[in-house]
Amino acid sequence: MKIGVFDSGLGGLVITKAFIQTMPEFDYCYYGDTKNLPYGEKTSGQILSYTLEAVKYLIAQDCKLIIIACNTATSIALRYIQQRFIPAYAPDIKVLGVVIPTVEEAVFNGAGTIGVIATPATVRSHIYQTELLKLNPNLKIFELATPKLVPMIENNQFDLADEICQEYAKPFWHADSLILGCTHYPLVKNYFRRLLPNVKIIAQDELMGAKLQDYLTRHPEIASQLACNYNYQFEVSLINEQSAAVAQRLFPGIVIKEKASD
Repeated sequence: MKIGVFDSGLGGLVITKAFIQTMPEFDYCYYGDTKNLPYGEKTSGQILSYTLEAVKYLIAQDCKLIIIACNTATSIALRYIQQRFIPAYAPDIKVLGVVIPTVEEAVFNGAGTIGVIATPATVRSHIYQTELLKLNPNLKIFELATPKLVPMIENNQFDLADEICQEYAKPFWHADSLILGCTHYPLVKNYFRRLLPNVKIIAQDELMGAKLQDYLTRHPEIASQLACNYNYQFEVSLINEQSAAVAQRLFPGIVIKEKASD
């Protein structure tokens, strides 16, 4: 069986790339819901509906372990999927998110003041604040919705990156660390590192490969069911010239296909 990765668009390709670089032997199936992005501007009901549809699709693609790489979908839908949907629909499947591994990294860094940038829906959920405070109740946390970043990245408009990142970096000059709380944001991590040279920038593409490897080491009963044929499948709900260009930027040499209509 495969490892499935789901994202609201193409940003999750950077996470999938990290998985493949760390553990290339496994079979992977990536699905990006490019038709309905950006999720950060959608209602919670819409996000849950889209995420459930994607998880069902990955289960149908023989995925044993599914990673919801989208921070917005993780914040809105993961708990329902883990506690209500999966036990009834596919109890042998495991579904994980990206928030918990990210906050573990932020707190491990020993920071006292942590900034979070994310989509509006993720910020509204306060999932990062909630999970960070569980690990350290004394943290000072500052969250900022950054709605311009995902459309800029998905539309391959990186000529706007410097101006947009400058705007969003300003509130975090005095933070110890800044969580880039969206799988698209590793594409602009170098902008934030240049703008905030004294702040530890936490980008999910740099930690998720090791986190998944650790998870599989601790759960050999899951790892033993995963196929190791080096087969990689990349699909999106809608592909166009722009998305193809972004996919190449995220994962050079990738062959990405549009999901067949139901």
